[in-house]
Amino acid sequence: MKYKLIAIDMDGTLLNSENQIPKKNKELIKKATDRGIKVVLSTGRIFPSALHYARFLEIETPIISCNGAYVAEHDSSNIIYENPISIESSKEIISLAEKRGIYYHFYDDTTFYAREVSKTVENYYKLNEVMNEREKINIKIINNPIEILEKEKPLIYKFVFVKDNEKELLDFRKEVSNIKGVEVASSWWNNIEIMNKGVSKGKALEELCKMLNIDTKETVAIGDNENDIPMLKTAGLSIAMGNGEEIVKKIANKITETNDESGVGNAIEKYII
Repeated sequence: MKYKLIAIDMDGTLLNSENQIPKKNKELIKKATDRGIKVVLSTGRIFPSALHYARFLEIETPIISCNGAYVAEHDSSNIIYENPISIESSKEIISLAEKRGIYYHFYDDTTFYAREVSKTVENYYKLNEVMNEREKINIKIINNPIEILEKEKPLIYKFVFVKDNEKELLDFRKEVSNIKGVEVASSWWNNIEIMNKGVSKGKALEELCKMLNIDTKETVAIGDNENDIPMLKTAGLSIAMGNGEEIVKKIANKITETNDESGVGNAIEKYII
């Protein structure tokens, strides 16, 4: 099979433990693009964060962000697909999180909303220091999220909830899953991610392939966690990271090395190039 598109997750996949792109990953991505293969970043992150890494890789292809809720051209001039959470569902989600006292943040295409300055917020502040103006993330620390929803009516693409207590996080997941019109996933052992119903990286990949006139059988997906599973199931060839969750490894066609061992570069070299 001659593959035409590679969709690559970022955290735990393309990026190593230091949030850097290993040299071999970059080199093999360049080889793939030189052969006319489109390389697409597919991440749970907010769009500008993915854009920053896409520019480092020197790829100018569409980006799947917010777990598939927002897909746009690299310069955001053309929104290919978007599916935000309704304001009413967002209010229910926030009320439940406030009741349980669980940390959360949410975002639209460029603005990151948080109730407090967390480690994630600090990392984005630092990232903004090295980004150009078009890549910078608008960070808002807010006191009254419900008021923001009612006054500004932002298009919220994703909520993230973080809790190190796994039982409390699981209890919250069960409860929030009962809210009508939401999709629940996870990208790390201590988080829960909520999008609008039907949103996934797999659905986003399908929509992108329609736009590019590429059969999904001609695509490759590489990922490591639960939120990557729909994308891996959609692609013609699915590759799990060596550091990936066992459930991801079970459904993948192939398993490559870990993110600290240039697993992405090795997979492109072995299975695609």
